[in-house]
Amino acid sequence: MEQAVLKIKYHSKEIDKLTYIAGKSDWIDLRSAETVTLKKGEFRLVSLGVSIQLPEGYEAVIVPRSSTYKNFGIIQTNHMGVVDETYCGDNDLWMMPVLAVRDTSIHVNDRICQFRIQKHQPRIIFEETQRLANPDRGGFGSTGNL
Repeated sequence: MEQAVLKIKYHSKEIDKLTYIAGKSDWIDLRSAETVTLKKGEFRLVSLGVSIQLPEGYEAVIVPRSSTYKNFGIIQTNHMGVVDETYCGDNDLWMMPVLAVRDTSIHVNDRICQFRIQKHQPRIIFEETQRLANPDRGGFGSTGNL
């Protein structure tokens, strides 16, 4: 199995260190590095307490954990964050942009999002055609209707 080395600078001694749990999930939990109290409708960039140097040719995808909305009543405003390998300076702090849908509090070390890394996509060449010559699936939202 291929391995990748991520260099991590922690900006907080209060959050648990990042861990990779092989066999359970490829996603790595990120934690709030600050206590945040939000009123319904408030926006905030929540510090995740880390700066990370990704391997060349990789990017990180940051998304909420499945329980984040239920537990904290927040949504990630960009829905999916992408961090490329050039965002790797000592002060390039990873953040999660959130919007509160109810009054809520997030505490230091609460797991609020997760990330994984992936290789950059290959160079794309667009080839225009008048016909794709494949069967239609039935339109948008058709999965399960076939």
